[in-house]
Amino acid sequence: MSQEQRYRWAQWGDLNAFFGLMLDNVTNLVVLTGILVGVFGYPSDKIYTLMIPGTAFGVLFGDLVYTWLAFRLAKKTGRTDVTAMPLGLDTPSTIGIATAVLGPVYLVTKDAVLTWQVGMATLMIIGVFKVALSLFGDWVRRHIPQAGLLGSLAGLGITLLAFFPIMKIFSAPVAGLVSLGVILYSLTAGRRLPFRLPGAFLAVAVGCLVYYLAGGIGLFGMHAAAPAVQFHPAFPVPTLGFIHGLGKAISYLPIAFPFALLTIIGGINNTESARVAGDAYRTRDILLTEAVATVVAALFGGVAQSTPYVGHPAYKAMGGRAAYTLATGLFIGIGGALGAMSVVVQAIPEAVITPILLFVGIEIVSQAFVESPRKHIAAVAFSIMPVVAYLVLTYADSLLGKLDPATVLPKALTDDQNILRAVGHGFIVTAMLWGGFLADLIDGRFRRAGIFMLLCAALTLFGFIHSVTPAGGIYLPWQLGNTLVWQIALGYGLIGAAVFFRASTDAVA
Repeated sequence: MSQEQRYRWAQWGDLNAFFGLMLDNVTNLVVLTGILVGVFGYPSDKIYTLMIPGTAFGVLFGDLVYTWLAFRLAKKTGRTDVTAMPLGLDTPSTIGIATAVLGPVYLVTKDAVLTWQVGMATLMIIGVFKVALSLFGDWVRRHIPQAGLLGSLAGLGITLLAFFPIMKIFSAPVAGLVSLGVILYSLTAGRRLPFRLPGAFLAVAVGCLVYYLAGGIGLFGMHAAAPAVQFHPAFPVPTLGFIHGLGKAISYLPIAFPFALLTIIGGINNTESARVAGDAYRTRDILLTEAVATVVAALFGGVAQSTPYVGHPAYKAMGGRAAYTLATGLFIGIGGALGAMSVVVQAIPEAVITPILLFVGIEIVSQAFVESPRKHIAAVAFSIMPVVAYLVLTYADSLLGKLDPATVLPKALTDDQNILRAVGHGFIVTAMLWGGFLADLIDGRFRRAGIFMLLCAALTLFGFIHSVTPAGGIYLPWQLGNTLVWQIALGYGLIGAAVFFRASTDAVA
């Protein structure tokens, strides 16, 4: 590359891109902490010293590799405007692991360290899955209808990425709504802010200003004080602690596998999006990097997976090159090790930062309905239902967990809770299969639709979906005293048989 064509890897646009990518990662850490502490009562100091350092180190590793890949692509193509692929913590699975794995384990065991070890083990399983799926993710994408893949994400968008943020926004509504207004104006409506300020940065800055000013003077009974600056330094070191959590983590395979699959498929889509924008990265390089970064995070105590982010074209339009991923990786990784991330997490109110998640949720839901064929809209809507059931289950278990253990619940309430468990457990796999089944039914692909139903029946029998155990674990059906699992499997089997019969009549005709 000549002197005139030297890669301009850092420029003013990287500042805007950095704030956007960095705040996305910080948002996930804030929400992870808020869910575990606020909903499940997990000790916050364990999050800062055990979970965050390794989780942040995975982001550092992935962003450093993506930065290097940008330099390599620039050298190979001779182009000076290459934009690095953005990488950060995956929002759906960060919230999903917190609500479906870490929180429930802590509620049952009240052991903070064991909960962390189960989280590490689950993340390691996700990472290993991703390494394997990086070779076959495209095949899976071709064989599961888009309505099933995007519909399951839409369910996450409506529940975990929209409902939880709305609850947090209204916990401090003045600051939360102000921040939400900036997000909707700048990101959702796409309006330019003065001085080209990044929308996410301005939303958090203005929201924090309102929160602390209004709380400081006690406006309308509000109270807020700046948190004490307490660093929780904990350098990430390799640990085999995840081995102690593998036994319990195995029961969460129905959660781990879909989250791994969805980030791989998302990575394929994001790489194609970058190619269209002018940066032709090799798909396998992008996928293997995010997979290895997840394994690295698990080895260093992390509990949340990394993924290439949607929005490479947006970062490119901002003028971002490679400096923004380098800066984000260093900020998150080193900040997590020095304990600075714990200060940031404590200082930014959830009401102020969760509007960013709400924006992500809105985008995911919109994408599911816009990108899926119009005739599959019903399939997208159908696939959302299991995720809604899981949201209700999470709140029901959380509320019931706060009752006195001696409390005797009415039988009707206990029965409802058992049904919620059956519908909600394994919700992502259920959502994908439901959406795929209905999409194929609409298209007249009766044989494949029947396969989806028979697969649902088989997975139900062993608890991969519709698990009837309190923790959502897998099992051998003949060892259960619960007949509900057999009833559900039989129902799926009858639908599958009927659809196969319909396919056979078409073949005869």
